Amino acid sequence: MVDAEQTAEQREFVLPSVPESRETVERAVMEALERRGCGEDVLFAVRLALEEAVVNAIRHGNKSDPNKRICVSYLVEDARIVISVEDEGSGFDLDSVPDPTAEENLEADHGRGILLMRVYMDEVVYNERGNRVTLTKMGIM
Repeated sequence: MVDAEQTAEQREFVLPSVPESRETVERAVMEALERRGCGEDVLFAVRLALEEAVVNAIRHGNKSDPNKRICVSYLVEDARIVISVEDEGSGFDLDSVPDPTAEENLEADHGRGILLMRVYMDEVVYNERGNRVTLTKMGIM
């Protein structure tokens, strides 16, 4: 049994806007959660939301420009994880994103990332500029 009163773990990554960056961050976050004894359902939810956030930052925020960076940080403490993903892009207006569940968007091959993050995380918050998302998952233990 893993002791729930473990010391908090916090890390920050500044990475280029390339697909391999996702793997680096994902591995670190998954290892941190596994050390705490998190179940498969938590690992799946966090991995999926993190993947969507990082891919969005690389593709949409930084336009896949490898000269631009993404900053990803995470904090695992008590029974929660908080992940922040920020890009160097100009941001976006959340209200302008089409609803992926609307009939006219059901067959689109994009646009579900934000919905997936909201489904699998307890809290999804964007900064005012729209270039940083903070994801929180409670009850990870």
